[in-house]
Amino acid sequence: MNRERPVGISDLSLYLPRPHIELNSLVEYRIQSNPSLERRLRRALSTTGQIDMRFPELWQDNSTLAAQSTHNLLTAGSAPDISKLRYISVGTETPVDHSKPVAAYVEGMLQRGGLDVPTSLSTFQVQHACAGGTVALMGVGALLQLSSREDESGVVICSDIARYDAPSTAEITQGAGAVALSVENDPKLVEIDLATPGYSSKDVDDFFRPLGSTTAKVKGGYSVQCYHEALDAAFLDHCARRGTEPKKVLAETDMFVVHVPFYRMAITAMSNLLSKHIGGAEHDIERFLADRGFYDGLDPTRSIGNIYSGSVYMALMFQLAERYNALGDDIVGKNVLLASYGSGNTMVVLSMRVAESAPQVIAEWDIERILADSRETSVEEYEAWLEFPLDREAYAQRIEGMEVPRGAYYLASIREDGYREYRVG
Repeated sequence: MNRERPVGISDLSLYLPRPHIELNSLVEYRIQSNPSLERRLRRALSTTGQIDMRFPELWQDNSTLAAQSTHNLLTAGSAPDISKLRYISVGTETPVDHSKPVAAYVEGMLQRGGLDVPTSLSTFQVQHACAGGTVALMGVGALLQLSSREDESGVVICSDIARYDAPSTAEITQGAGAVALSVENDPKLVEIDLATPGYSSKDVDDFFRPLGSTTAKVKGGYSVQCYHEALDAAFLDHCARRGTEPKKVLAETDMFVVHVPFYRMAITAMSNLLSKHIGGAEHDIERFLADRGFYDGLDPTRSIGNIYSGSVYMALMFQLAERYNALGDDIVGKNVLLASYGSGNTMVVLSMRVAESAPQVIAEWDIERILADSRETSVEEYEAWLEFPLDREAYAQRIEGMEVPRGAYYLASIREDGYREYRVG
């Protein structure tokens, strides 16, 4: 492997489904139906800091979310040469088939959507709760470094639909979305240090989704505890591999990006890590993070929810945009520390560095448009989505007559044998 050849992310594309529901309204509805839930639900809103939640259109599933984000990535102004595409990998915990990867469905949708995606490539899927996308990113990055052809590229898609039992306190931490990452040698956005990732892994039951279940099972308090423990262990492993003291690594980091199951979890995780290894009063830690744009970069996640594998890369996109707005071209060379958690569990801590061409890439993003492209829905429409997945006949009846926007990927039908058929509007 040629470690002299830098590898990393050249661009990011965030796709969010348009439907969203305001969580205060949802909580009020749940309380009216069952007043005994009031204390727990109001406490959950306060504890998480969430405001709104995105969820898919009735004609969307996880494969269409993944395809839409990838289509947007590959048709952007700074898109890589599609003919040089070698890998399409999806990190997800929302598969649509027990055998065929979402990545294979995405390849077919892109081709039907008019993109000249070659067949001389590898499609595969990585699963480890919310960390699958990060494992896929490292794998594709290493393969590109190893390749004899320096101009090859890959796409890593972090796509998920977060669902829990409803009503429950976990319901307000649902969400949906996809982030597509363009991965290349000599990357334009951030370089990744694949030599020093820090790992932590344990076999625990803080979160899981049994076979046949459409909703995840989570032990809230225990999962938070596992997140904290895994973050500290993986961070220390990362420091050891860098040969640098933890306090020095933190002090030299310009941007912190962590998995965001909910807004306040990310803040608590970073505050605890800093308190343990740098010390200082609470206001000192708050100033340390504020000076690095951590809170401002994190704020948009409150109106989206948890998108599982994509959460950490959505946070990376928001953080880079915030720092570019604050620093301009001086963002180049800044150090990023990224922590990706997957329940069950694993934690990966990576060092990144902002690349020379990053300002030009970030300047092309239109995050305000992405966030504004939404529509507030009724509780009735939200609950119609909760009824999914439907059997093939019920699904056909549900989408009959629905208008799919031009250029949108959608689940057209489910065959008698269960195979999913996708089309482009």
